[in-house]
This record gives sequence, C-alpha cells and structure tokens, in this order.
Amino acid sequence: MLRAGALVVVGGAAVPLTGCDLFDRGDDKPPPPDPLEPLAAEAAELAARHRAAIAADPALADRLTPIADAHQAHADELRRVIGRPLPSGAPSGTPSGDADPADPLPGLREAERAGRDNAAKACATAPAERAALLGSIAAARATHLEVLK
Repeated sequence: MLRAGALVVVGGAAVPLTGCDLFDRGDDKPPPPDPLEPLAAEAAELAARHRAAIAADPALADRLTPIADAHQAHADELRRVIGRPLPSGAPSGTPSGDADPADPLPGLREAERAGRDNAAKACATAPAERAALLGSIAAARATHLEVLK
C-alpha cells in the first residue's frame, strides 16, 4: 500500500513537470515563411522608393505621397494578415535599385509594373480569404502605373 501511494505521489509530481517545459529541448522548428512575406517586403520597399524620390525632388510630393502611403498601408495590412512583425532586414527607408535621381519616374514605373505582376500572381494562387486583399493590392498598383505616366 505504501509503495502504491509513493508511486502515485511520484507519478503525480512528474506529470505537471512535463507540461511546464522542464523537459523541453527547444526542438520546435520555427513556422515556415508565409507566402505573403515577399509581397509585404516588396510593399515596404515600394513605399521607401517613393519616399526617396520625394526627398530627391520635392516637386513630386503631391503626386507620389499618396502612392507611398498606399504601399505602406499594404505592407502594414499584409504584416497583420501574416501575423508577424516586419523582419529586421526589412527596408528602412533606403531603397535599393538603380534609380536615376534626375528622373526617378521610369524606375518607379518599372518597380510598380513588377509589383503589380507579383501581386496578381499571388492573388491567383492565394486562398480565398486572402485573394480579395491581394486583388486590391494588384489593382492599386495598376492605378499607380497610370499616375506615374
């Protein structure tokens, strides 16, 4: 009887310990990257490129600020949908690419065209709950192309 009672006490004490990560070796793999990660990074990059063009030529502010704001809103919403914050290597306002500081519009048009195509491809392969957002982003980028003409 004493042996049975001791086993219950030892067994009862061991069960809660396994649930409190005492024996957790950290073998959990991080979740795979979300398919929307590249699109979110691209939206942040496009916002940064437009802001850099505005800084280089303030006369473009009226034309480019709404586009930069839209890209930032898209990046923020994509991050919300993904459920992860912006990665540490994300654009910080310094765009990459070969932009001509004298005339940034051709480079912005090309970036918008590529972005529109990427958003349309993502929309076509996305699950239904994400397709509306991606379709909206693709449509906005097509509109941005018209503004940049």
